[in-house]
Amino acid sequence: MIILGIDPGLALMGYGVIETDGNKHRLIQYGALSTKAHSPTPQRLRAIFAGVNQLMDIYSPDDVAFEELFFAKNVTTGMAVSAARGAALVAAAQRTENLYEYTPMQVKLAVTGYGKADKHQVQTMVKLLLNMDEIAKPDDAADALAVAIAHANSARMKNLYRIK
Repeated sequence: MIILGIDPGLALMGYGVIETDGNKHRLIQYGALSTKAHSPTPQRLRAIFAGVNQLMDIYSPDDVAFEELFFAKNVTTGMAVSAARGAALVAAAQRTENLYEYTPMQVKLAVTGYGKADKHQVQTMVKLLLNMDEIAKPDDAADALAVAIAHANSARMKNLYRIK
């Protein structure tokens, strides 16, 4: 199974692609889709939409897993990231109904065994689980790989996490 993990963002949207048999995971690719800071929002959303379409074309994932958004303070940033997530979600939804989402705590728990793990602990476990030489950069890509691993580890119960 090929899984595309996505860490939503407007400036940087992390992505990670893994292959899994349910027990072992293999890294395929990771990176980030970036948009220009002072470009109009519609252009940025169009770029994210096109970028996710391209990822879907290249990797043909069986499942797409998103990190659920959590914003406690900055509503303006939250709305922009929500719009970016929406653009990515529509691009993926054009190709598959196998769309899932995980909270940050669920991702941390699935990757490290501890739901309050810090960013470095998660990144270190991603590196170990995927037999990588170094921690994925940027952080958004490492987060997206963690989302993909969380989905792979939840395969038996994945319908609980399906986006409705």
